[in-house]
Amino acid sequence: MHDQQHTSDSQTAILFVCHGNICRSPMAEFAMKELVRQRGVSHQFDIASAATSTEEIGNAVYPPARRKLAEHGISCAGKVARQLTRADYGRYDYIVGMDHYNLRNMQRLFGGDPDGKLSLLLDYTTRPGDVADPWYTGDFEATWRDVSEGCAAMLDTIMP
Repeated sequence: MHDQQHTSDSQTAILFVCHGNICRSPMAEFAMKELVRQRGVSHQFDIASAATSTEEIGNAVYPPARRKLAEHGISCAGKVARQLTRADYGRYDYIVGMDHYNLRNMQRLFGGDPDGKLSLLLDYTTRPGDVADPWYTGDFEATWRDVSEGCAAMLDTIMP
């Protein structure tokens, strides 16, 4: 079992989820960490990311995703892919998938969403839908735009 990471009840815990946890969800994790750092509220958040699959467990962030973050002055050093667990449902306030496929896998793992914690990142924006998977599209810039817009909109929603 994972140790509880909540330092206090006032901390908001966010978990970003994608298929492999090497492209989209770590991009969202570190983009959101940067946004809360810029606002001076890092201490109020516990932000992480995970995979629905086992394919990339233990692997570092995919190099093109790492480079895209670095272009924006964001480091994801030390991040390795980990798998989503049933226990994560209790640990996090928001569990945010990158696409409908991730959302279905999350609902299956958690046996539904009794507390209304699951969402899609782009649902927070004016253009709901799926964050394109750069593993297949090769377009890390489009994914960055989706992720950064989604994280900013999400933060404005939960912390106006």
